[in-house]
Amino acid sequence: MNAGTESGNGTAPVRRRVGRFVRHNSLGLFFLVTFVIALAGQTVAGRAEFNNQLVADGLAPVGFAAYLTSSDFAVDVTENWQSEYLQFFLYIFGTVWLLQRGSPESKELHKAGPESDKDQMVGRHARADSPRWAAHTDWRGLLYSRSLGLVMGGFFLLSWLTQSVTGVAAYNEQQLRQLQAPTSWPDYLSSADFWSRTLQNWQSELLAVASMAVLSIYLRQRGSPESKPVGASHSATGVEG
Repeated sequence: MNAGTESGNGTAPVRRRVGRFVRHNSLGLFFLVTFVIALAGQTVAGRAEFNNQLVADGLAPVGFAAYLTSSDFAVDVTENWQSEYLQFFLYIFGTVWLLQRGSPESKELHKAGPESDKDQMVGRHARADSPRWAAHTDWRGLLYSRSLGLVMGGFFLLSWLTQSVTGVAAYNEQQLRQLQAPTSWPDYLSSADFWSRTLQNWQSELLAVASMAVLSIYLRQRGSPESKPVGASHSATGVEG
């Protein structure tokens, strides 16, 4: 009995720590899990569509391993990633200066710009619990104060580059199946296929951001930081619930 009790008492703190970790990180964990599920679903549906095209061209279908390493799968994934990171990159830098009256997605109207060192708690205004580089006034402080946007921009450029490389490979595979000449990477960058893939994702992301910024002026979601408090005025700007 004592051994069992001690064992039970030993696992209780672990369960509490795990539960606390899940609760404190539930937003990121939720989207990470749903991302994996959606990617798995895309893999299944994408392979089926890819195999249908192969059969129509008189070729043998491929297994999951072959499809996961194919340029068709890579370009389908990266063309969505680059548009998402473009959205965040533009939003992060755009909201420094651009305003939307009445929207919680905007800063208050008098705060346009990078704001003062005091407001941003940088340099001599950094606190004891501030990130270490926030206290520096040299290149470290300058870099860290723009690190989020720069990383998002880097992810965008990297995924867009990957899309272009895998895209030309997928395009040339299709060209060869149809007994047509392949194209070079520079030529593909100016092709209708590349820009059709790119712009169909950009327009949807930009529309979604614009819709969120404007609809949140008038509509509410109780308890969400992406919404104003339910009773807040339509004209209240930069106020989160």
